[in-house]
Amino acid sequence: MSLPLASSFSTSSPLDSHGWDSGWATAFAPYAAQGLVPGRVVRVDRGQCDVATAEGIVRADTAFVTPHDPLRVVCTGDWAAVDPAGASDPRYVRACLPRRTAFARSTSSKRSEGQILAANVDHAVITVSLAVELDLGRIERFLALAWESGAQPTVVLSKADLVPDPVGLSYLVEDVETVAPGVQVLPLSSETGEGLDVLAATIAGGTTVLLGVSGAGKSTLANALVGEEVMGVQAARDIDGKGRHTTTTRNLFVLPGGGVLIDTPGLRGVGLWDAEAGVGQVFAEIEELAGECRFHDCAHESEPGCAVAAAIEDGSLPVRRLESYRKLIRENQRIVAKTDARLRSEILKDWKRIGREGRAAGELKRGGRAR
Repeated sequence: MSLPLASSFSTSSPLDSHGWDSGWATAFAPYAAQGLVPGRVVRVDRGQCDVATAEGIVRADTAFVTPHDPLRVVCTGDWAAVDPAGASDPRYVRACLPRRTAFARSTSSKRSEGQILAANVDHAVITVSLAVELDLGRIERFLALAWESGAQPTVVLSKADLVPDPVGLSYLVEDVETVAPGVQVLPLSSETGEGLDVLAATIAGGTTVLLGVSGAGKSTLANALVGEEVMGVQAARDIDGKGRHTTTTRNLFVLPGGGVLIDTPGLRGVGLWDAEAGVGQVFAEIEELAGECRFHDCAHESEPGCAVAAAIEDGSLPVRRLESYRKLIRENQRIVAKTDARLRSEILKDWKRIGREGRAAGELKRGGRAR
């Protein structure tokens, strides 16, 4: 059975609508030479996945690409090399192409494992419901993960129709903008259509992942963007605005205006996973101030010449913002230390050094009082 070369997929391919391009075609060339066909994973569940190929959606087994590292398992958004039609029953995913970007978080388990949520994503739309009070700390967490993934984040304030006062809505947008430097913050209502055209234009032509907690309105937004009821929707509880998990798997849909959309289940926990650069991006103003401190290892507490403390003092940097920054930095260090023996050793040495210095200072003080 002769198959077309990978280069023939680079133009006018049925896979273009799923994001296929010349770069993917080049990366796929060795697999084409083996008689495999390319496809994009649109859904994964229980060791099998649905893959969009030139012949349509096919069901494939992932047994041949099930590594021990949970960050390398087949994920929605991956580009895969699949058995050709008639090669086997069931057909198998034989390999996945190297990812350009990957959105990952730490699991809620005590084993400190990472979980891949979506692969090869260009835009990360963080959906925040205006039906409940804004949680700026949670938004900062989502943003850190989004920046770390390599995607461009956008914050969507969903259910904007519940805030009819334009002035009040503008204040909410400003509040989120203060924690989202360099990020578009867009009030949107899937009910009235407000903001939908702007978001559709922003994400057109790329791969977008929808992120947020249960009840944020992701499934309703997915239906509005796709233009049909592709996701079931359940009402959020009136008492706290929380919703049940309408989406239980990650699903990929082609958008009518170009590009694809990955909807994800609501996330109860938003744990960081080796997201130091992402945290730095979210808190860029703090890291910039830290560069102006007198001491390079300044803890931004009581050290002389601390630019961060000065900004807190004059009110240009909110205390909440600094506390959130410290919290995420500490959390990220703990996660990385559990998976990186070298870093864990370095942190332990730092702790011991700080302990020795603290004991020495205490002894000095006690000695001074004795004299």
